[in-house]
Amino acid sequence: MAASNDRAGLLDALASFIKSGVSASELNRLPPEHGGEPFMGEPLIGVAAGDDPLFDEYKTLISPDHITPRELWQFAGYQDASVEAPRLRVISVAFPFSEKIKAENARATEFPTEAYSLARNYANALIFKMMQDMVAFLEERGFQGVVGELSEQYNVTIEKRMFSNWSERHVAYAAGLGTFSLHEALITEAGCNVRLGSVVTNAPLPVTPRKYDGPHANCLHYANGTCDKCIARCPAGAITKDGHDKFKCWMHGQKVERHMRKRIGKLLKPHYRRLNGIYSPAQPPVGCALCQFGVPCTGANPARKIDRPP
Repeated sequence: MAASNDRAGLLDALASFIKSGVSASELNRLPPEHGGEPFMGEPLIGVAAGDDPLFDEYKTLISPDHITPRELWQFAGYQDASVEAPRLRVISVAFPFSEKIKAENARATEFPTEAYSLARNYANALIFKMMQDMVAFLEERGFQGVVGELSEQYNVTIEKRMFSNWSERHVAYAAGLGTFSLHEALITEAGCNVRLGSVVTNAPLPVTPRKYDGPHANCLHYANGTCDKCIARCPAGAITKDGHDKFKCWMHGQKVERHMRKRIGKLLKPHYRRLNGIYSPAQPPVGCALCQFGVPCTGANPARKIDRPP
């Protein structure tokens, strides 16, 4: 029981550390021209077991190139890289946008608001810093960690299909944070309009139970057929009752980026990513995500009150 309490205590301390860090971070601020206020609210944290069978299933569901926690750990080259997968944990963190961002973007149509575009752009630096701080927190306590998206192994493929070889959404699903939606975002208890980050660690954290019975349990469209509002919210026509067309979505996202570079280009920050195997600077990301605003899953899990099997 003492070991169990120690593990829970470590997770509680880590959660408190991340929440206070997000709240206090100067990276979590819009520029003065747009109010200078925080754009991210309180994060959610979940933990998956390193040997969860889902991670092996992702090699079939997503791509054979999708890496497992064990592979990510080995690639990091730690002295204890021989650690067995059952001892590994995967910490997933969901960062929800502020209520003001959500309210303003719910009224947007063809393009998201400038505030959201800036928040989406600045979120990368905030999340990466928080994940690095999390690793430092763990190292101070004698453990190790590797940030999924900051690993040299991480890659995004845009060819015949689009996928990353470390899908933060699928990691979050495994860690009990939420399920997928018709628009393919992850619906957490804080809603679908979140950004995600993750760390693989050898810290003995308690695993978060998945309180859902399938990959779409939190989406009203799949749960009981009562919602398809994200279809009308998509300016690109990328969402139908059959699902989400990633390429149509991506193409509209490129249009949004061109539009926002003209309006707020001086305020946007570039970032680096490995795309199709080449690590290089990318255009400042701003995204669209209008399908995630003004819908029942924007800021909550709308299926929370649906009766579920025991």
